[in-house]
Amino acid sequence: MNVLGLIDTLEDLIESGSSIPFSGKVLLDKDEITELIKEIRIQLPDEVKQAQWIKEERNKILVEAQKEADRIVQNAKDRVEELAEKDQIVKLAQAKAEKIIIASQEKANEIKYGSIQYADEILEKLEKNASEIIGTIKGNREELKNMNI
Repeated sequence: MNVLGLIDTLEDLIESGSSIPFSGKVLLDKDEITELIKEIRIQLPDEVKQAQWIKEERNKILVEAQKEADRIVQNAKDRVEELAEKDQIVKLAQAKAEKIIIASQEKANEIKYGSIQYADEILEKLEKNASEIIGTIKGNREELKNMNI
């Protein structure tokens, strides 16, 4: 079960607990709540590992995008040299090569930007989930602390 599922279970336990009349408080099974909190602590590092994996994947995507861009640019340069060797089409080759290089650089920038944007979206979602989890945990802990008073 993932962290969000465990938190849902914790919430269900709180909602289904026996309420204390006129107080807004609920009686809960301490062992059951403690067990769930332990399970959340165990699962939470997996969420952090997932974030690390996403970060590494983002870096891999950026490296691959840069390699692809370099390859495209090198191919364009090679093509320019090849065309330049032919006297009758030197000017045409230079103009075409410049267009290829510009298009290659634009494509490389497009790939790089898309990769960064994708990785940022994934990290934003993970950050939001982690914040929600932490908020819920803090609320639950506060409620548990208030029950001891």
